[in-house]
Parts: sequence; structure tokens; C-alpha cells
Amino acid sequence: MNLTEHFRRWFAARAPAPDREMVRRLRAEFSARYSCFQDLLSANQRALEAIAEMEQADAGAHSPGMSFVRGRATATVVSVFRMIQGLEALAPDRYPGLAASFGAVRREIEKALGPSAPPLDGPLALPLGKGGSAGEALAGPKMASLGALAAGLGLPVPPGLVITTVAYRRLVEHNQLSEEIARLLQTADLEHTDSLLAVCSKIQGLFTGAHIPPQLAEAVDQGLAALKDETPAPLRLALRSSAWGEDAPGASFAGQFDSELNVDPAHWAEAYLAVTASLYSPAAVAYRLRMGLRDEDAAMAVGCLAMIDARSGGVAYSADPLDPGRGRVLVNSCWGLPKAVVDGTWDCDQFEVEPGPPPRLAASRVAEKPRRYVCQPEEGVLPAPLDQEQASAPSLSEGQALELAGMALRLQEHYGGPQDVEWALDRGGRLIILQCRPLPCPAAGSQTALPAGPAEKRLLAGGVCASPGAGAGPLRWVLTGGDAVAFAEGEVLAVEQPLPRWAPLLSRAAAMLSVRGGVAGHLASVAREFAVPALLGLGPPVRELPSGRPVTVDATGRAVYRGLLSLPGREAAPQGRPDTPTRRVLAKVLALCAPLNLVDPEGPGFTPSACRTLHDLTRFCHQKAVEEMFSQAAQEHFPLHAARQLHYQVPMQWWVLDLGGGLRPEAGDKYVRLEDIACAPFHALWEGLTEVAWDGPPAMDAAGMASVMFSATANPRLGSGAKGRLAERNYFLLTGSFMNMQSQLGFHFSSLEAEAGGPPEGNFVCFCFRGGAADAPRRRARLAFLEEVLAGLGMEAVIKGEALLARAEGMEAAETLALVKGLGYLTMHARQLDMIMARPERVDMYRAKIAADLASLRPPELARDEKPSLAGEQDV
Repeated sequence: MNLTEHFRRWFAARAPAPDREMVRRLRAEFSARYSCFQDLLSANQRALEAIAEMEQADAGAHSPGMSFVRGRATATVVSVFRMIQGLEALAPDRYPGLAASFGAVRREIEKALGPSAPPLDGPLALPLGKGGSAGEALAGPKMASLGALAAGLGLPVPPGLVITTVAYRRLVEHNQLSEEIARLLQTADLEHTDSLLAVCSKIQGLFTGAHIPPQLAEAVDQGLAALKDETPAPLRLALRSSAWGEDAPGASFAGQFDSELNVDPAHWAEAYLAVTASLYSPAAVAYRLRMGLRDEDAAMAVGCLAMIDARSGGVAYSADPLDPGRGRVLVNSCWGLPKAVVDGTWDCDQFEVEPGPPPRLAASRVAEKPRRYVCQPEEGVLPAPLDQEQASAPSLSEGQALELAGMALRLQEHYGGPQDVEWALDRGGRLIILQCRPLPCPAAGSQTALPAGPAEKRLLAGGVCASPGAGAGPLRWVLTGGDAVAFAEGEVLAVEQPLPRWAPLLSRAAAMLSVRGGVAGHLASVAREFAVPALLGLGPPVRELPSGRPVTVDATGRAVYRGLLSLPGREAAPQGRPDTPTRRVLAKVLALCAPLNLVDPEGPGFTPSACRTLHDLTRFCHQKAVEEMFSQAAQEHFPLHAARQLHYQVPMQWWVLDLGGGLRPEAGDKYVRLEDIACAPFHALWEGLTEVAWDGPPAMDAAGMASVMFSATANPRLGSGAKGRLAERNYFLLTGSFMNMQSQLGFHFSSLEAEAGGPPEGNFVCFCFRGGAADAPRRRARLAFLEEVLAGLGMEAVIKGEALLARAEGMEAAETLALVKGLGYLTMHARQLDMIMARPERVDMYRAKIAADLASLRPPELARDEKPSLAGEQDV
């Protein structure tokens, strides 16, 4: 039975007046139904707000975190479920197909959100040689790669074993960490450094204080016993991370996880817990957030490798990361362990090898290396001084550099792309591969020579270009954790040495400078991934630049300039939306949430089975809930609370539902006039709607008309406002001091809820505006225009996706009613402004008109000294 039939039956009913007890019972029942109906409306608002927030995140330049996507999707599902429960309470068993449609959409959303996570079953530990065949899901990418190198290419790698991702899951389950980790991440503001540091400290404490499951301890002890038999005594271990997703193309996690070096096998458990805890280091969590990787998929395998007491070590790039087209292998080397190279602790030797054939050493630079990292006799590593002769001597011979370059090229050929190879030279002169990951590189030939900046403004020159491009902003020295917390968006990061701990700051940095460090460090790799210009190894002169000084860093040209300069062609970061795993999940979830397919309440397709998205379900539940509120009055023959048509000459139909005290006793059964309505917020709104006549739609140019025609046919999220007789019906739900309005004017949807009667703490106004027929840029421009208008009216306004949401509360009743009046004006006059948003002169004209109209609508006793603040009138 459709709404027209409901009305026919309601108004045809002529039952005797109910007795007093029946009236009391009916009013109690209606009060309970109204409370249920209000809950349904609130759930509808929450669902639409959550969808709008996801749309806003999808349109942003940065990929949201998985916790955001899961949280907003869950909030939408819960809100829609509550709407269905509310509709069922209003009309039991009347819409049996609704639960099935909701279940189908919910399952698809859960499927989209579901983890592509490491396995839950499998061995807890296995020999490194089996890591390649076990695969990345079990051994983690780093250890799977290392195991495959030994088995497939015959390259030398350290002997060892892998503590698998299954072991990590068992550790988490054994100590019941999952729920607490999820709770901490959900409640933290990970975009702010202080909150990030605090929550990461708590989560890491959960790991370091955890207990090793007995089965895991037994498996590792057995593996270490076998490892002792195949290595010379005394055995010492290097525990290295092999996290799920680590070393993936475009997401290397370089330096984001900890390694524990020179560990006594008897102490493997403490070292293992320290490495697993680094899965939630501030650097790693910030990196996952920036790259759009899912926290649910985070799992840590750990390699327990025989420690190599290296004579020298470092990093080899199979191609130049700044110019892959050069065709050279870059080898970075230092005395002792490679830690000094990967951490950028001090300068290292550099060798450039042309592949040939025959390969030849094309260039070399021997640095002054004052110290080296060595293994302590018992455990751990420490820097040890070098004598002058060794400090200035090359840490690799020419033959060793050529041999290492050959290994790097074999790895590049094997993996089909440039590789970043960490290596060590043992005491016997044997080169050993410790790690191999994809090397992030710009497209070949993309780094062309660019003109230098003005010489008179150059402050520094030299250093090493670790990541190309240019950036400008206030310089900020970061030497401590406190400095990191204070680091602001758009500043130039200046550090003594490029340690991996500073990686969370790169997402906010305009550029990076350092006293020490080079192209091969972990932070340099992250800077290239984030496309942050980085000029490293500038030496002591850079220390003379004070914090707060505006500078321009030209990493490509290896120079630092005074002030904020424009250097064409040296963008700090690529534009556009990044394609990340989380963004792909968000797109799938939005496709199941946002599109609206149910546009005609009177059409044959307006059924529960036709609901294909959560938006469809909200639309269906909202429409049917309004109808069911009407039908109750008809069924009970209780005309006092029936919906009645407002009798007023306006270009739309308005229907009024009295929730108690909203209409005067003399109001008619079928029609009501303005004087019959006792609701103060209604009269304020109606005055705003009608006091200033609407002049009709603004004149459009050809481009505006084209955008309207295109959007009306191409946007699946726009419901037509022209279908069916109900397409432009608008509802008021009223009490004496409360009003809820749901309005559709063509392509424009708005809702307004207001309470204005009691003390200020109980008064509020909530307003939502969305829709429009123009293209997306014009619609967004109108929302921004209205956001500033509402802010000028004293409302807290925010744009979320395609919706503008605004709220104000805690005002006296008179101030609340004045605000409602202004919103009535905007509801009528803001429609179709999107058509002219591309014409600045027209926007300026309407800006002035709206400001003047709003000022004229404000009661004299509440008039402010200034008129409402619009964009064109704000001080700059």
C-alpha cells in the first residue's frame, strides 16, 4: 500500500472520539513510537555522516589508515542496522526482505574489509634454506628472499632459521594482545606526533613484557641447537625483521623495524620480543599510515641468522637511484659492520662500477672514516676508533667492488628491477648478502638538468642529493623527541644524521637537510619513496642555519637558498591520489555504501530487495518510517496526530506531523494553516523561507549548463528530484519547541533539526545540506561558500564528502530561532548557486546579496555590530 492510499484511508476515517483512557493509552503508545522514530532519524544522520567522511577521505591527497576505513564502515553498518531495528519496531514483519538485503550488503563489506593476512597455521620455526619455498606469507618477504637466494642463485647468505608469522600470531594470542592493540590504535590521533609516540610506547610495552608460548620456545631452541652444529663456535645471532609487507615494491619499510645484533643464543627471547615490538615503533606505524597499509595485516617473522663479524660492510645499489639510466652500480662501504652506512652515522666510501663488459671501476671516493662498528666480546655492538691510516684507506679493494657489483646485477636480473643490497665482507674475505630489497627509482631520464637559483641568495652548496626535487619552508632542527613533537607541517627538517627514527616526520616535511649521511641510508630510501627532497652530508656549515629561518632546499642542484623561492620543475611531491592497498579497500567499501539507487518512493522498484547499498537501505527505512508514523494514526483512528497538508502557496508540498503540542487544537483534520502551528522553530524557519522572495535560478553560462546536464546523467549518487508525485514532498515533525525538517528541492537535499524553548543548554540547531546538479568542482565550491556563511552565523560547520554539516548549541531561545530563520533563507536561496561558482563576478554579487539579506532577517534586538562574515569580507 503506497503513501497516497495511506492518506486516503486516514482522512476517510470518521471514528467516534476516543474516551480519556484510550487517549492516554494512544498518546503513550505514540510517544514510544516517536522515541523510536527519533532514534531511527538519528541513526540515519550518523550513517550519512559516516558515508560523507569516507567520501571525503577518498577525495583527499593522502591515503587514510585502515583503522579509519574499518571504523567508518562499521559505524555505517551499525547505524543502518539500528534503522532496520527501528523500522521493525514501527511495523513488525511488514518488510521481511529488508534483513536479507542488509545481510547481503554487510557480507560484501566484510569481504572487502577482510584481511589478506598471513596464515594462522604452519610451523613456528624453520631453517632459512626453506624460507624461499615456504613463501613470504610464512617467512616474511626479507627472509623468504634470502632463503631463495641461497637455493636458487647459489649466492652466499648467513646460515640461520626463521621464526615465522604463525609464531607471531601465537605470541599475540598467548598474551591476548589483539583487542588492546586495536583499542589503542582506534582511540589515538596518529596524525599528531605526541599521540603517535604515546600509543606506540604503550603497544611496544605490551610486546616487551609478553611471555613466549612454550611451543614457540621449544621450536626455536631446537632450531638453534641445529644451527650451532653447522657454525663455528661461539655462535652469536643477528635477529632481523621480516615483517609482512616489508621490502614490497613502493613500500620498503627501510629502517622502520629493529635489528638486534651479536646476541647470545641463550638470550634470543628478549631480542625476539624487541624486534616484534618494533612492528609498532612510531616510524613503522606512521609509515603504514602514510602508505595506506592495513594494521590488521601487520605480522612479524624474524630471521635468527649467524652473526657475521664483518671486516667491512655496506650497501650496493644495482642502479643509480637518482638516475637509473646512467647504467652504473653504486657501492657504499665502511669499515666494520654495515650499520654505519644504513644509519647514515658517518661518511662512507663510494664506488661507481660500469657493468661493461668488461666491468670497470668508473669512479671512487674514499671518505675519512673515524670509527667502525664492531662486535663486543660478549654481546652487542659498539663504535670503535680507527687509526689515521685505516680511517683514510679504502674499505674495499677494486676487485671486491667489482665482485659485489656483479652480485647486485645478478640480483637485478633475477628480480627484474633495480635492487638495494646490504652486504658484509667476513674476516676470510668472502662477500655475504645480508638483505635484498627493491630499489625505489624515478623513471629513467626524468631527472634533467635545471637552472641554478640566484647566487646572491645561496647559503650553502654541496652535500649529497639523496632524493631529488626542491622544497621551501621554515627550517626546524630536530635533535630530540621533544623537537619531533613540535615539528610542524611544511617545515624543512634539519638533523645531525638521518636516523630512521625521524621517518614519521617526512610526511609533513617540505625538504630534509643533514650534517652527515648519504644516499645509501634507510632514511634516504624513505625520503625517495615519499618524494621529499633530501640534501644530506652538508657538513658543519649547515649547523649555522637557525630554526625558524625560511629557506629553499634545491636537492637536485645541491644548494640551500635564503627565503622561499620558486624553482620550476622541482616539485616536492607528486600530485594526485596515491594508489595504496587501503585506498583500494576504501573504494570497494564506498561502492557498497554511497550510491543511491532508490530514487522514487512511488515506483515499483522501491522495495527491500532493490536495496543494493547501505545508502539505499537508509533511504528505504527513512521513507517507510515516515509512512508508518502516519499509518499508525490511521489504524488507531486518532486524527489528532495525523499528518496534514500545509495550506500555503509555495512551489512544493509540505506535510506536517504533530508529535504533541505542535498544532493548536483548532487545526483542521486534513489541512493546516500557518496560524494553526504552535511550533516556534517552524515559524522561524518559514519566515526565512518566504520573507525574501527567491528570484529563481541564477543565469548560467554554457559551461554551467553543460556541467549540470553531465552531472545529472553521470553521477550515480544523485537522485532525481522529478520522479513521481512524492519527489518534492517535504516533511515537518513538530512539537511546541522542537522541529525536524526533511526537504528535497530538486537535486538538493537538506535537513534541519532544532530545539528552542527551554534553558540554553537544551537548545540546539543541526543542519545538513547536500546535492546539486552541477559538476563536482562547482558543488564543492558552493559547499565551501556556505561553510563560510554558516561560520559567520556562529555555527560549527564542516564539509564531509558531498555534504555540509553544521551545528550550534547552548544559545538562548531567541538566538536559536534567529539562526533557524537564517537557515531557512539559505535552504531556499542556496539552491542552484552551484551553477555559477565558476564565475567569480557572479559569486561576488551573490556574496554581497546574501550578506545583506541575512543582516536584514536578523531581529533588531539581536542585531550585531557587524554583518555576517563571508569569504570576500574577511581580513587577510
